[in-house]
Amino acid sequence: MKNLQENQEKSKNHLVFFVSVVLCGAIGIWGMIAPDAMTNAALGMTGFALKSLDWFFLALCTGFLILSIYMAFGPYGHIRLGKDEDRPEFSTISWLAMLFAAGMGAGLIFWGVAEPMFHYLSPPGMTGKTPEAARMAMVITNLHWGLHAWSIYAVCALVIAYFGFRKGTPSLISSPIKAEFGCKYGLCHTADVIGVLAVVFGLAGSLTMGVLQVRAGLGEVFYIQATDSVSLMILLLMTLCFLISATTGLDKGIKILSNINVFIAVAILLVIIFVGPTRFILEIFITSIGDYFSQLINMSFKLYPYKDLSGWTSGWTLTYLIWWLAWGPFVGIFIARISRGRTIREFTIGVVLLPTLFSMLWFAAFGGSGLYIEMFGGGGFADFVLEDVSKALFALFTWFPFSKILSILALLLIFVFLVTSADSGTFVVSMMTSNGDLNPPIQLKLIWGVIIAMLTAGTLFTGSVTVAKAMAITGAIPFSFILILQVIAFLRTIREER
Repeated sequence: MKNLQENQEKSKNHLVFFVSVVLCGAIGIWGMIAPDAMTNAALGMTGFALKSLDWFFLALCTGFLILSIYMAFGPYGHIRLGKDEDRPEFSTISWLAMLFAAGMGAGLIFWGVAEPMFHYLSPPGMTGKTPEAARMAMVITNLHWGLHAWSIYAVCALVIAYFGFRKGTPSLISSPIKAEFGCKYGLCHTADVIGVLAVVFGLAGSLTMGVLQVRAGLGEVFYIQATDSVSLMILLLMTLCFLISATTGLDKGIKILSNINVFIAVAILLVIIFVGPTRFILEIFITSIGDYFSQLINMSFKLYPYKDLSGWTSGWTLTYLIWWLAWGPFVGIFIARISRGRTIREFTIGVVLLPTLFSMLWFAAFGGSGLYIEMFGGGGFADFVLEDVSKALFALFTWFPFSKILSILALLLIFVFLVTSADSGTFVVSMMTSNGDLNPPIQLKLIWGVIIAMLTAGTLFTGSVTVAKAMAITGAIPFSFILILQVIAFLRTIREER
């Protein structure tokens, strides 16, 4: 009987792997051969979801935030993700570094300067370029990168970690669904394949934006012309690095890269804070905390139905929320993998609150410096942001001493973040297609690394951040319904705990 079950699991595993590889490979080749056609398909699908299901996605993501708060401070906070005697595998610092690097490290660097400036120039329903617009810009930015984003990650990770480490099921998207509802009509196969596609597409879109930023930085620092050839060379080098890292295992490659990421990021952050307009940055940070938390309930349910602002909402807030959903299975499974032995309360506070506060400080420093230059430093900085968003960070450094050194450090940081994200994503997809193996085979990681690089190359040929965003959120649309089933299974199961 046991051998029969093992054979069934292997058969299911092979099917998920085969279907996922065929779909991802076909789309990757499509993007390289006909990038315009792939672009139109991705934009069409995401455009429909953003306009027709805006209420659904906002309510869903706000629900995850409410659930995270309940899990942290409710009756289940003492439960360990594992056996009662289990203790964490990684130190708290390394744990936070890995989850932050996998979650949104590269995204913070890309949008840290640019996004507050965009909202300052054109806030929804307000006059731009005013002190009120600057204040609202920080609230909106923190909404996009704060508690909602990390709550999505926390819920995705909590469900997988609880079933995997406490209930002993494989670390798969389908495990909670199988445990509670069974696998009728191919539901588990479908859930796992959708999870793989969400991870791969989300990773390809995010890596595309990172490569475009590295290319822009090379142009600003070393005057290298921004061409498709340069983009492909960056992607090739990045792929080589993360494939090498993928062969070293979780406790070496990803852990070491994540610690390097955090060290460089904190160093640059401290330079911006103490060399830049220090008082202004710290005042923005403190003010942003008050503004964000005081307006959190209002902003969590705000869709502007009485004004013609659906284009703004779909282009910013909803795009971000669905983007985090796209990264949910990737970051969720990865965070679950490194969180064994922590209590639900410790896990939730560590995954939701601490990264949110760091993100707010990051935007106060980088976005606040940009706002200071535009409002009190003679202006002109917004033109750099509007001209090319990928150059915004390097344009900011020109207002600082040692700008060349800062730009080189930023380039290194972006590149290492990309390698870490790609390495983590490859690790997770390999787990998902090897029946939840916590240490998947190297050959499998190499296969998925090449496929992810192909998809990224296809998206790169479009040269558009908008297309990269659309690519990143395409897989999240069907995955959101799988996630609802996971949460229902989790809530029904955890009620049996003492």
